[in-house]
Amino acid sequence: MRLYLTTLNPTDSVTGGFLPAAAALGWDVTILTDQPDRYPGHDVVAADVRDFRAVIDAVAAHHRPDVIFSNSDHLQAATALAAEYFGLPGKDWRACVPAKNKALPRRALAAVEPVRSVRIPPSADPAEGLPDGLPYPVVVKPAQGVASEDVVLVDGPDALAAAVAAARERRPGEVVVAEEFLDGPVRTLETLGDDETRRVLGGFATTLGPLPHFVEERLDWRPPDTGHLAHLGAALDAAGIGFGVCHTEYAVTRDGPRVIEINYRLIGDNCDFLLADLLGVPLHEWILRVHAGEPVSSFDLDCLRAAYGAAYGSVVSLVAEHSGTVTGAPPDLSMEKDGVRLRHRALREIGDHVEVTGTNRDYLGLLRAVGPDHASVDAAIGAFRKEHPWVLA
Repeated sequence: MRLYLTTLNPTDSVTGGFLPAAAALGWDVTILTDQPDRYPGHDVVAADVRDFRAVIDAVAAHHRPDVIFSNSDHLQAATALAAEYFGLPGKDWRACVPAKNKALPRRALAAVEPVRSVRIPPSADPAEGLPDGLPYPVVVKPAQGVASEDVVLVDGPDALAAAVAAARERRPGEVVVAEEFLDGPVRTLETLGDDETRRVLGGFATTLGPLPHFVEERLDWRPPDTGHLAHLGAALDAAGIGFGVCHTEYAVTRDGPRVIEINYRLIGDNCDFLLADLLGVPLHEWILRVHAGEPVSSFDLDCLRAAYGAAYGSVVSLVAEHSGTVTGAPPDLSMEKDGVRLRHRALREIGDHVEVTGTNRDYLGLLRAVGPDHASVDAAIGAFRKEHPWVLA
């Protein structure tokens, strides 16, 4: 079995998840990337992986493909088109495009949930105000953004104009979106599907940092409330989301669940490994097997229900509280304490200068914890942070 993995940066999900999963399945892997020097020891083909034509050309000139897959936000549509060209299982590219472009999903979701959203093109003057009577506060975000970059809550026309100007300075020529603020606890829905069936894997409760920014500081295991599933399922159906893995963020508002955004990929920031630990399944292998044409029904889905109350887990983002130079940092490590398994992944090194941006780019490290219950996990996380602090001077 030959897997073509299209990717950009060598993320943890790729290097620690999908590459080992392919090896466990006994598959041969070719990495398609525009950064070939970052994948030593692998069969690598350089290509403009954002362009489906370049992906198709590179694959056709190499080995015959059995699976073409990506977990990158930026590459879902191009990868889906390449898979379709070679007659392989894959996502619908028409669902991948709006999942990446935040100016588009509200059109598909309009029949399911009335969340107001305005597209602000590069030529528009935000000082003219918001059309359609969209009330403040609103969330401003770049249509093609990731990692909460340039996402900010604004409370009036002056703040709107400033936020749009700041986004345009960093992203000249890009569309900006202003949409209704969905006030309420933030949750996630994790799903995996094939051409016939979409199954719920689980979900998390998200703790955000202080507004007006939207930094994800912690995710705690919390399978979706059953009362939310009908609405969320209808929203995913409307958006064309079925095949493969999907990470959906939503707010539990006073009017019920409302989709914040759909990320047509596996959840990141080490939460994919936490999800696999909690469910006790080879999650990355399951995802690859779906892209090889295997139905979801062939997996042991009964174990998912059994796992929901069997353990508790959290991923804590260790966020820089101020700008400065890293003078003390815990290393990558794995340990067990009082029945809780802890894994720390350092994202910065001693000597690095950190400039606080109010985005997920402010992470210093990621701490993953799995234990028998919420209290034991909280205690272990607190002890770790006290004993292994990050220090910025």
